[in-house]
Amino acid sequence: MNEARSELSRATVVAPDRRDQWARDGALHDQGHLLMSCQDGPGIVASVTAFLQARGANIVQADQNSTDHEGGKFFQRIVFHLPGFLDRLPALEQEFADQVATRLGMEFRMTAAEIPKRVALFVSKFDHCLLDLLWRWRRGELPVDVVQVVSNHPDLEKDVAGFDVPFAHIPVFKATKEQAEQQQLDLLDGRVDLVVLARYMQVLSGDFLHRVGVPAINIHHSFLPAFAGAGPYDQAKKRGVKLVGATAHYVTEDLDEGPIIEQDVARITHRQSVREIARRGADIERVVLARAVEAHCDDRVLLNDTTTIVF
Repeated sequence: MNEARSELSRATVVAPDRRDQWARDGALHDQGHLLMSCQDGPGIVASVTAFLQARGANIVQADQNSTDHEGGKFFQRIVFHLPGFLDRLPALEQEFADQVATRLGMEFRMTAAEIPKRVALFVSKFDHCLLDLLWRWRRGELPVDVVQVVSNHPDLEKDVAGFDVPFAHIPVFKATKEQAEQQQLDLLDGRVDLVVLARYMQVLSGDFLHRVGVPAINIHHSFLPAFAGAGPYDQAKKRGVKLVGATAHYVTEDLDEGPIIEQDVARITHRQSVREIARRGADIERVVLARAVEAHCDDRVLLNDTTTIVF
């Protein structure tokens, strides 16, 4: 089957003794997510729903979008309840591939909602996004399991210790970047489903992105593509902007050009100082990154070339 499905399968295999530990909400038990995309045409919804109905699944939510009803691309997310779903997942994936996806030229993902995505948080010295995600995770507000924090500075180790999450300090210098990324890859190997750059002030190499084998999400301190580089709030102040924003996007080899997941803004005036603008910006960064992580880990994001469909 396709690469997207094989990556999904690796990510959703969970040892039985960890299932109860990872299931944060009893309402999610036996709930499945099915995401799919293919060339639009008649009969897609009928084929998918008939497959689920034949296996005793009850569809509780369905969202869909077509880029063009004639020759466009079709996207759909279905939430369904099926008794014993977690144990049946591997067989259902194979059956769906054989009976539906292959015939329709469809890419798909099928996941168990009760299993939070395993996440590694990368950070440098700014703590606002990191601590916000850890706080939301501890309160059970995000469908994630934070398994590792990685930083190129030691500054936040004590803060992370309070959340009982492993902290790895891996310095990154120009001359040793390759070795540092190898250390990071060794640390994360087989342990994560997502990497989140929570104000990690280093550029991940294409080799790292390819080898880590899972998506990465970054938070950018402005609306892209604007005020890139150092001192974004100083630039904003000098230009007299009336809005400051933040952008969460998937990381690609093209710096800050990956598909955008979430954005937001706040109004400012000429009366506010750079410090005040930066504080407003940090507030937006926290919220935007949390929304993006939640959407991805709740299986609500589908890629459409350089853009996203977010249900």
